[in-house]
Amino acid sequence: MSSLHPANKTTGCVYLIGAGPGDAELLTLRAARLLRGADVVVYDNLVSSDVLDFLPPSAQRVYAGKRRNEHTMRQEQINDLLVKLAREGKQVVRLKGGDPFIFGRGGEELQTLAAHGVAFEVIPGVTAASGVSSYAGIPLTHRDYAQTCLFVTGHLKDGTADLDWPSLVRPNQTVVIYMGLSGLPEICKQLIQHGAPAELPVAVVQDGSTQTQRVVIGTLTSIPERVATQQLKSPSLTIIGNVVKLHAELAWFKPCPPQP
Repeated sequence: MSSLHPANKTTGCVYLIGAGPGDAELLTLRAARLLRGADVVVYDNLVSSDVLDFLPPSAQRVYAGKRRNEHTMRQEQINDLLVKLAREGKQVVRLKGGDPFIFGRGGEELQTLAAHGVAFEVIPGVTAASGVSSYAGIPLTHRDYAQTCLFVTGHLKDGTADLDWPSLVRPNQTVVIYMGLSGLPEICKQLIQHGAPAELPVAVVQDGSTQTQRVVIGTLTSIPERVATQQLKSPSLTIIGNVVKLHAELAWFKPCPPQP
């Protein structure tokens, strides 16, 4: 074990694992091994059922998911729970969708563990930006279209998105917005007001990398209405930039058609 604080007979270890964007086959080999040996798993809303199937039948499952305006546990409660379980001598898996260090609050949780002397290890996951864009056939960088890529969170506060708009409208870049579905109309409006072309391509991908994946393509002007018409829901990822033009040519993943 390569944790920072070796576990002993009376104290367990917490394994902070990235579950990837949805497809269980995107788990790392180490993540799969640790899931099979877990005593207890504390998992989030974005973790797919296929990933949870790696757990042994004996493993205790604790749901700690968060949705918009609906938190099963406060972050402080999750932090304290991880400490408690490890001090009971258990091998604890803290399972998060995507990568735990990219908009996953993994760093906050590890700070609590470190402060209490609890052993931990981090197993990275495929972040949603990378996994979802790949399954949608949209490269985040491309020599002809984008030489930089920005990841931002689109949570709104009091109806407004407090983002660094000038940095988001620079040419020759891709912007990936996590958790931006509810604020999409405001985000598109702000980008146009700060100088982005109204016809800049946008993709919104729901349930990326899974058999229920849906991709809606539009522009900053048209995408809010198209997303509303198609009734997309969370989890969805928004990709903004000229790389979106490549979707039609490079789309390779064919989800199962919806059942009647």
